[in-house]
Amino acid sequence: MTRALITGITGQDGSYLAELLLAKGYEVHGMVRRVALEDPGHRLSRISRIRDRIHLHAGSLESLPSVYQVLRKTEPEECYHLAAQSFVSYSFDDEFSTLQTNINGTHYLLSALREIAPQCRFYFAGSSEMFGKAAEVPQVETTRFHPRSAYGISKVAGFELTRNYREAYGLHASNGILFNHESPRRGFEFVTRKITSAVARIRAGKARQLSMGNLEAKRDWGHAADFVGAMWRMLQQDEPDDYVVATGETHSVREFAELAFRFAGLDYREHVVSDPQYFRPAEVDLLLGNASKAKTKLGWAPSISFESLVREMVEADCAAEGVDLVTEMGTTA
Repeated sequence: MTRALITGITGQDGSYLAELLLAKGYEVHGMVRRVALEDPGHRLSRISRIRDRIHLHAGSLESLPSVYQVLRKTEPEECYHLAAQSFVSYSFDDEFSTLQTNINGTHYLLSALREIAPQCRFYFAGSSEMFGKAAEVPQVETTRFHPRSAYGISKVAGFELTRNYREAYGLHASNGILFNHESPRRGFEFVTRKITSAVARIRAGKARQLSMGNLEAKRDWGHAADFVGAMWRMLQQDEPDDYVVATGETHSVREFAELAFRFAGLDYREHVVSDPQYFRPAEVDLLLGNASKAKTKLGWAPSISFESLVREMVEADCAAEGVDLVTEMGTTA
């Protein structure tokens, strides 16, 4: 039985990845903050269905001794590093903690693995935000990085650390350059969940308006359940490498909002307003990935369409608000 350690197991990606690994017969361990264990009802909600099948360990990525302790306890054969301060907007508000947490956490993990479990295969969750003001469209593994936020900068640093440990110390360390991936488990602070949760509240009569930032920003949106499959495939390869994981389609925030509201029988133009306070200081206008390498070498391709993703998120948020839209959505979508 392969033993895997997931940092960020309580997040969107971590929960889907844990479910995937359990289905494949893995022994799954997760590193979580102690406060999560003290407040399981809220902080462990995404993994509540599998809580009795996984092993959680209190630890902090901001402490090298803590990382060492967790690795010595678990001795993983595969390590998926997903934990990060990942909300781009917040990284503008607190650049220092974003950089410190994301960069040091990755460095501590790699350093500890090199000493404790050098044969462990390591996955680093990179981001399309590393491309930022991209010099070419679509973006591929060799596209030059031009990050436009502290979050993007921290991910570039993590990417380079991972590559350096691979080249300098022979670790089986791979980078996944993941484009935007969403699901009903996405945090409410992210734009997609902000939209679908607002749709549900408006449909339930609890709200009337949704204030948004740049509606013309375009992203390559996929489903998190698809993307974690690519993570796993990377660590099954004989040789470590770097891969873009994307759908190859781009849609604007406006398109996402229009579709989400339409699925609920609403016109987004009657509810959505653009508010300058939600614009980023340095905007990323267009991200579009080319995952040809992942398709060729990993045999990976997305299976869930943009429309299906948006519909699933709207349905889940409406169900949470007690609004049953199955029939209505079937006739208005």
